[in-house]
Amino acid sequence: MFGLGWPEIVALVVIALLVFGPEKLPQAASQAGKTLRNLRRMANNARDDLRSGLGPEFADFDPADLNPKNFVRKHLIADLEDDLNGTSKATATAEPAADHHAMSGGGELGYGEIPPYDSDAT
Repeated sequence: MFGLGWPEIVALVVIALLVFGPEKLPQAASQAGKTLRNLRRMANNARDDLRSGLGPEFADFDPADLNPKNFVRKHLIADLEDDLNGTSKATATAEPAADHHAMSGGGELGYGEIPPYDSDAT
């Protein structure tokens, strides 16, 4: 929970007891719970309004994907994992070129060999 361990939670409870006192602490905790529930409900309503406003094309849209950390993980790291697994679109388009090279009698390139120059590609 928020990266807090038991010593930190106990310290927060002791500080809350000192600040609010034992008679007002239950009221303050109740008010904090209500505020947290209201904030969560407002965030869920905003997310639902955004999804309905975007239309059916964005039914799978998740605002958390806009977080740069999640964006990089989803778009870059997932592509790298696909490359490692051999299911990338780039490898699918590169295979015919390798087949063409093998058919022309060139065979497979060894480590450090420079591929032949293709004047049509420039």
